[in-house]
Amino acid sequence: MSPSNTSLHQRSLSLDHQGLINLISKQQNILIIQDLDGVCMGLVKDPLTRVIDQKYLEATKLFEGHFFVLTNGEHIGKRGVNGIIERTLNNKELVQEKGLYLPGLAGGGVQWQDRYGNVSHPGVSEKELTFLEQVPQKIEDALTEFFKQNNCGLEESKIKQGIQSTVLDNKVSPTINLNVFHEYLRHEEDGYYKLQQGMKNLTDDLLEQAKNQGLGDSFFVHYAPNLGKDSQGQEIMQVAEGKDSGTTDFQFMLRGAIKEVGVLVILNRYYYNQTGKYPLGENFNVRQAPREHQELLKLIKDNFDPIQMPTMIGVGDTVTSKAKEINSQLTFQRGGSDRGFLQLIQEIGKEFKTGNVIVYIDSSDGEVKNRKPLKLETFINTNNVNNEKEVRVIEGPGDHRDKNDPLTLNVAFPGGYRQYIEFFQKAALARHQGKS
Repeated sequence: MSPSNTSLHQRSLSLDHQGLINLISKQQNILIIQDLDGVCMGLVKDPLTRVIDQKYLEATKLFEGHFFVLTNGEHIGKRGVNGIIERTLNNKELVQEKGLYLPGLAGGGVQWQDRYGNVSHPGVSEKELTFLEQVPQKIEDALTEFFKQNNCGLEESKIKQGIQSTVLDNKVSPTINLNVFHEYLRHEEDGYYKLQQGMKNLTDDLLEQAKNQGLGDSFFVHYAPNLGKDSQGQEIMQVAEGKDSGTTDFQFMLRGAIKEVGVLVILNRYYYNQTGKYPLGENFNVRQAPREHQELLKLIKDNFDPIQMPTMIGVGDTVTSKAKEINSQLTFQRGGSDRGFLQLIQEIGKEFKTGNVIVYIDSSDGEVKNRKPLKLETFINTNNVNNEKEVRVIEGPGDHRDKNDPLTLNVAFPGGYRQYIEFFQKAALARHQGKS
């Protein structure tokens, strides 16, 4: 079967963006679940410098009820996406009036927001929020102490500036973001490696402090990027090697706040919008859900009407696969903060035969240089009478030897977020015109 007449969900790293527009515009029962950083915004070292395109924001409105975000970042706070949107329009009241906030889940799934900026934290206790409130200061103190012991040749003013950019004081997912220090220490690889290890030790210690306060089951640490999970289900930090920064983000998150569970929360609300009933109940949240894919799938099969199941489109940019040799045998550590939710969407599509499509955005061209770019090659299309040239993706973001990766990236955007938001606007307009 040639690629031109194969359904998108059966293809791998296809560049058939028009085919995806056709699907979005013609399929009435559709649900887009999309990550943010690196997808509709460029990856930057300092989150305070992020910007977002106003035309993209306006296009999301045309998908009313069929588009939701799912991010480990947050909607609110100094570094939240809402502030970026408000700065883009330079008018907070106008953003609220026009409903230009991005609806969906942040904080990995514990922070819900509607289009008008109404935010809630389903399933989160006051005691947990109080503990989280203290975490940014503890991170700042630990960084200050680290650089007292290891100044790594940096001036005092640069250390202070770096700490300000590194401590992300998010309400439900306080985060250490080492991108700026990786830049500062690019000639001090040993210093950066020590810093990375120091931050791992700090987050391990924070988990122990929470346990001592009766919150042993409340939190976990999300590493981005990561190398999947170990046998205990803990994420594996990607150690810095040479110029590869490895794990740069250490996110102290609420247990249950993993993106794949967020898919269920969004699906539950989507069904309510379509049918007037919540399959999992009105108060269902990520803290109540199982974490294993097979259990999540069973929950969906047991509760969601297959007739109402939408064709889902999952959009992300962080998927990793790294080879490791054990006893002369290659094994692969598969991770990335978008892998889980994309793979669950793919599995739902197979189970319900809805042709779900997984979309990959190449974010390697951002300021953060820890992503492997897609490898492209130009071919002569002999099926075309004019023998026109055709660009194809010949290698994805994972290790090229990993032939058994269970996640298939169906459609790719090698041009990164700019190419994607241009496509998104066309798709929104095509869908809107098709309905009017």
